[in-house]
Amino acid sequence: MFFVRGMHQRRLMGLVVTAFAAVLVSSCGGGGGSNEEQAQNDTSTTTDRGRHLDLNIETTEEDGDASQDFTPIVAEVSYAPIPFAGSDGQTHLVYELEATNFTHGETTIDQLEVLDANTGDAVATLDAEEVAGRLQPAGLRDATDSLAPSTTARIFLHVIFGEAGDVPDRLVHRLSLEGEAVPPDEQPLTEEVGPVEVDRRNVVVIGPPLRGSNYLAADSCCDATRHTRAALPINGRVWVDQRYAVDWEQLDDDGRVYSGEKEDPESYPIYGQEALTVADGTVVKVVDGLSDQVPGTYPEGISIDEADGNAVILDLGGGNYANYAHLQPASIRVQEGDRVSQGDVLGLVGNSGNSLAPHLHFHVMSSPLFAASNGLPYVVDSFTVTGRSAGTEAFDEAEAEGTPLEVTPVDPAERVSETMPLDQYVVNFT
Repeated sequence: MFFVRGMHQRRLMGLVVTAFAAVLVSSCGGGGGSNEEQAQNDTSTTTDRGRHLDLNIETTEEDGDASQDFTPIVAEVSYAPIPFAGSDGQTHLVYELEATNFTHGETTIDQLEVLDANTGDAVATLDAEEVAGRLQPAGLRDATDSLAPSTTARIFLHVIFGEAGDVPDRLVHRLSLEGEAVPPDEQPLTEEVGPVEVDRRNVVVIGPPLRGSNYLAADSCCDATRHTRAALPINGRVWVDQRYAVDWEQLDDDGRVYSGEKEDPESYPIYGQEALTVADGTVVKVVDGLSDQVPGTYPEGISIDEADGNAVILDLGGGNYANYAHLQPASIRVQEGDRVSQGDVLGLVGNSGNSLAPHLHFHVMSSPLFAASNGLPYVVDSFTVTGRSAGTEAFDEAEAEGTPLEVTPVDPAERVSETMPLDQYVVNFT
């Protein structure tokens, strides 16, 4: 049963009228009678509201020029982007545009422009191939090149600015579309969606989570799919808690992730390293007693509560919580409720939980719940950039085979301050 009142438009797009009429027929259980019978039913004043539609349509001159555009894709930004400085010397925005194809036909995004909403200038442009690489349907981890009918997907966006002052206060997204439900003479169709104000909060400044050299920021921000695109439905809401997560690995003097027996955790130089408190805070969660996994294969049957393995969560204040995962069993030196200071040892790096190889998983989030949380950016107060690997594929091969990882050195090494270590950077924490 539908009640539609107060529609103040003199003209509606032909397609919208057609679709609306179809809804009316369906709502009234019609479709089997003649047009004349249907017209009689539509104008009936009967009070049998189980069968008929009370439709009052008005038009006014004042509202007659208002726009009512057919928009096959509706979209919004669930979490406002927060600018932060990366170890490449640039300012980054990382966020998701949640898009729904609200038609019965397949729809393709030929172009996506991120606009400064105040000026209309494009600050980033993605072509069809670039959009397809970032378009991830709900519940899947693989990207797709189009939106199927009645489908919701996230477009994972990463916009880079040379200077922090270049970041607009407000953004909106212009889509150029082609779709089966769009009239041929109106293709490509352009629409603007997802207006959002940039979140100008001060990101938390932390110290290093480890001590030593030759650490590799694996699957770190901002385009690594394993973390940045790990959207999870938890407690009735979709969260991206690992948006800025990093898996800290360590290379030996020969540039290898491990040397010796692959299945032996002791073969990995990071195994047993001390995980350090990144800022003064309070311990709000400790998980311990889970065994280390055998390196080389992902474990099966891991519950969501055990995915982080032995873990510590710290309240850093200001709505920022630090998560340390995959620690060695019986190595954690703190208890829930403890006050800790920057540099304190929390535990030792291990391979517990959902882990393929020994590493320290670290990220900052908006709540003490490691899954039902929104990932937040942070910057490390000081570290030294010594190189950058050949990429995620090269790293995965080196981790799987125990071969030296190809790293392009930064010579001389660069000392940086208050930036986030980005994906595949090799750094020293001293």
